[in-house]
Amino acid sequence: MLASSGLRCLPFSFFPHRLPLPIFPYPKVRIRRNVFVANIGNNLRFELPFVQRMENFWSRSWADNSSLVEHMQQYGVIKSSRVADVMQKIDRGLFVPEGNSPYLDTPMPIRYNATISAPHMHATCLELLKEHLQPGMRALDIGSGTGYLTACFAMMVGPQGRAVGVDHIPELVAMSIENVKKSKAALLLADGSLSLHVGDGRLGWPDLAPYDAIHVGAAAPEVPKSLIEQLKPGGRMVIPVGDVFQDLQVIDKQLDGSLKVHSETSVRYVPLTSTQEQLYGH
Repeated sequence: MLASSGLRCLPFSFFPHRLPLPIFPYPKVRIRRNVFVANIGNNLRFELPFVQRMENFWSRSWADNSSLVEHMQQYGVIKSSRVADVMQKIDRGLFVPEGNSPYLDTPMPIRYNATISAPHMHATCLELLKEHLQPGMRALDIGSGTGYLTACFAMMVGPQGRAVGVDHIPELVAMSIENVKKSKAALLLADGSLSLHVGDGRLGWPDLAPYDAIHVGAAAPEVPKSLIEQLKPGGRMVIPVGDVFQDLQVIDKQLDGSLKVHSETSVRYVPLTSTQEQLYGH
């Protein structure tokens, strides 16, 4: 499961408590006798005990949002200036409930059996979708939770575009609206180019379809047909698919309506399900 180059993720056994599974950004990396070896360009080379290296990457809590973003740039999780810029502008600390460490690169509970994804997963999804989050485009965020990623989408598509968040827990939608009001996306919420709604994410949000970009923040056993229908030809969807074993699938709808699908990495998300199932388990 560990390749000599292009390493993307670890087996479940390495990080059973991390949700979703981590992504390795290094272009040339290998494991040698439990030593992590990475060549990252400009003749720079690191050799550290593997477990120590991973603990340094995921367990440190950064002092502020800027330090967290710079950290992800340093490790290659954030590759583009557009993604770095929007993650600098939208402060994660405004979207993580009090009592948690907002700048720790790990998922955080947000009540109602839901989580806010780890920062590196937000960065990964933004990188995958950035070409479909150009000014004036439309984006749909299913399972919008705290509103963080919807706010990032809104900043990227701008006031001429539309960013729509959908969550089936009314309390989370109310909380997300208050979170956005404290952020740099507040004006976009006020002018209506950013909106957050209560609804069944499996059905999408047809009122503003089609969408250039669709992000799903919970794992579906299969891709919901409604979301495929609401994806614009030429658009892209990023969605975790699976039950126990999940893949982050990237779905590109061709101009003729056909689909091109590839799996980006293995992940572990909470399930995309009904309100009753999420809250009460039945």
